[in-house]
Amino acid sequence: MLLEFRTSNYKSFKEELIFSLIPAPKQKGLDYSVLKQDIDKKSYKGLCSAVIYGSNASGKTNIIGAMDTFKSIVLRGNIRNDDDKNDPNTAACELELIPNNLSENREPVSFFIKFITDNYLIEYSFSADLGKFLEVDYSRKIISEQLRVNDRLIFKRNGELKFDSLDTISTLLVNAFEQNAESAIALAQGNLNDEELFLMNGFKNMFSSKLVQIISNWLDNKFMVIYRADSMHLIRKFSEPKKESIYVEKTLNEAAAYFGISSNALGYVVEGDSNEAKLCSIFKGDKKGTAIPAELFESYGTIRFINMFPLVVNALMNGGTLVVDEFDASIHPMALMNIINIFHNDEINRNHAQLVFNTHNPIFLNANLYRRDEIKFVERDEDTHYSSHYSLSDFGTTGKSGVRKNEDYMKNYFVDRYGAIKDIDFTPIFEELISRGKEV
Repeated sequence: MLLEFRTSNYKSFKEELIFSLIPAPKQKGLDYSVLKQDIDKKSYKGLCSAVIYGSNASGKTNIIGAMDTFKSIVLRGNIRNDDDKNDPNTAACELELIPNNLSENREPVSFFIKFITDNYLIEYSFSADLGKFLEVDYSRKIISEQLRVNDRLIFKRNGELKFDSLDTISTLLVNAFEQNAESAIALAQGNLNDEELFLMNGFKNMFSSKLVQIISNWLDNKFMVIYRADSMHLIRKFSEPKKESIYVEKTLNEAAAYFGISSNALGYVVEGDSNEAKLCSIFKGDKKGTAIPAELFESYGTIRFINMFPLVVNALMNGGTLVVDEFDASIHPMALMNIINIFHNDEINRNHAQLVFNTHNPIFLNANLYRRDEIKFVERDEDTHYSSHYSLSDFGTTGKSGVRKNEDYMKNYFVDRYGAIKDIDFTPIFEELISRGKEV
């Protein structure tokens, strides 16, 4: 369960972005949106959903990109560039694209995350000097790094490496750690690498591979960040696939039928010696059926839904946090509304799954669907070009008049009461084009 994510100097977010899924104080109603979990006799709460609004180029996608970049850096354990050039989030592989492009000085990029998994409250952060924007050959350096578990400091790196009490994770420490604690600490302090995260290297190898595995598993399998969902293609893998086989999944086709597909089935086709299977439209014919690539027969919206639906199932079944860039693009609002309602359903969402997405569709600005602390906005300053982020629940706490839960959120948004919207008028451009045409 994600509670909070922070970053600073990440692209348009020059100042610190605080994306919180912790319920705001004094917010009442829609209690099904609030997830609760007890750890060490202390209760923690998180929101099961959030929707992000903002005009084009405001920085909405940068929030999701920052999450994806943080995840990528931590899992590979260093701030060196990655060789994977197929990632749609290029900044996750080429870190010189991260720093704000308007900064004249070299300022550190920072990340922080707070989440709950396996009955542990994890807080992890690091900051790094990546140089200036597009400074490819700069000698990068980890400036700070910190890990807290269940509100107790485990280690802190700030020039030098320091450890607090490790009692909190005593059951997760490597075998015979107590007998070798002083040696392990001395070795760790003397072998820090400027470009490597201590968590994923020295701490994993000498202190607690079990704890790192818990953190890595959540990041890799439960923190599902989909950057640019329009470029996502789901490729299924099977452990021992049969050559030239078609795999038809009952759940997938039932969902497709509700979505509107009825004339044919959908399945995954394995070709050659590969264990990867691609989505295809399946038509009745011989015993095996006839299969053609789905993109040749199905609509773009159908393919997007079919690619996304297994991720929704995964999140709900495993208590994952699904964060999607423009989740609603090309998908009918009624299908999306139902998915949102499922995340809000206590009887189905038993594993504390979460859904976060950005959108331009105002239909979700509804007090009966989302709490005020679940409705987020991103706005970009026209003078500085820096992005800022806030929630509807922040109104009334920052000098702006408060927002009542019985207000018409959609109407107020379009009359610019909440910001994060821009008046657009292309008329002067066309007037000039027409004028030039007459002159010619």
